[in-house]
Amino acid sequence: MAIEIKAPTFPESVADGTVATWHKKPGEAVKRDELIVDIETDKVVLEVLATADGVLGAIVKNEGDTVLSDELLGSIEAGGAAAPAAAPSAAAPATDAPAAAPAAAAPATEDDTLGAPAARKLAEENGIALSSIKGTGKDGRVTKEDVVAAIEAKKSAPQAPAAKPAAAAAAPSVQGSGDRTEKRVPMTRLRAKIAERLVEAQSNMAMLTTFNEVDMTEVMALRSKYKDLFEKSHNGVRLGFMSFFVKAATEALKRYPAVNASIDGNDIVYHGYADVGVAVSSDRGLVVPVLRNAELMSLAEIENGIATFGKKARDGKLSMEEMTGGTFTITNGGTFGSMMSTPIVNPPQAAILGMHNILQRPMAINGQVVIRPMMYLALSYDHRLIDGKEAVTFLVTIKNLLEDPARLLLDI
Repeated sequence: MAIEIKAPTFPESVADGTVATWHKKPGEAVKRDELIVDIETDKVVLEVLATADGVLGAIVKNEGDTVLSDELLGSIEAGGAAAPAAAPSAAAPATDAPAAAPAAAAPATEDDTLGAPAARKLAEENGIALSSIKGTGKDGRVTKEDVVAAIEAKKSAPQAPAAKPAAAAAAPSVQGSGDRTEKRVPMTRLRAKIAERLVEAQSNMAMLTTFNEVDMTEVMALRSKYKDLFEKSHNGVRLGFMSFFVKAATEALKRYPAVNASIDGNDIVYHGYADVGVAVSSDRGLVVPVLRNAELMSLAEIENGIATFGKKARDGKLSMEEMTGGTFTITNGGTFGSMMSTPIVNPPQAAILGMHNILQRPMAINGQVVIRPMMYLALSYDHRLIDGKEAVTFLVTIKNLLEDPARLLLDI
């Protein structure tokens, strides 16, 4: 009985996907819940698992093909009848080999000028066609010595051509020579979607960026004092800086709801919750999983959520639900050494907060020059929805909360 293999049901925000990798070939045995094929979308890679034991049948959608939600990918022949059929032929080489050998040898027997029996056997064992060898025997017949010479030649000179196809497979479009080479590879679906959304955001928004700087002295002192106790009290969850920024951002979003809003046609949608997207770097590119109701989360819950997202991103295990939605985004270019940047808003959101690296800089405080750990903050925002005053005061609020983190506990 044939069982259909279908693409997953995509959410409304995902129009289609691309067949990335088939992990099985037609005729190979599969087990229930075994990974069969990966579908790459513009957000995540979705795994399609076998729904029954059996053998992979016909493949309808090949690697690189575009698929729609619930579209047919292939089929499984339930019962696994084809898998045992392949085993006897492999398990009975002694029976099949004699039958195959005469068949292969028959042309040589009919043509005595082709090669001696010993030469034919040696050539067959080494995968060399007698017709490709120039014979030195009587009437041009291939001798055993001719085959040995061909084997030696194959081991030496042909080695380089044998390695080239492998290199070509890894980089199919390498051009040039010497140090001036160029490699052309297809853009991944995720990278293409990122490019599309960034251009869309800059084309359709009145996007501006406002900057400020925050003195990280108090947050760093608090973290240094309590990080060991925090980790011990929360089952290994480490206290980082991101949780302070998420907490400060959610408090500022309560005070300035327009920053947490979005535009839908001619309407402004004010969200009564803060679903904060946290940008995470992965091998496939930048992904933004979402902390749902971040305004209700503790520092430990935020840190645990971010750590979980980071691991899933590295392993390619983020789900579609974890990547969908979000009312506000935080990105931290400081982990890569960025001093200042202008992050691009992720539509339909109205704003994004950019964190940067922390540098010891001389600051004038109470008439004295002191060295303080400073970070530049950037808030990019949609000016169609957020006025400059709101954007600036929103960023100042985050600055004040971080420079005196007790305010986060006192809600002041």
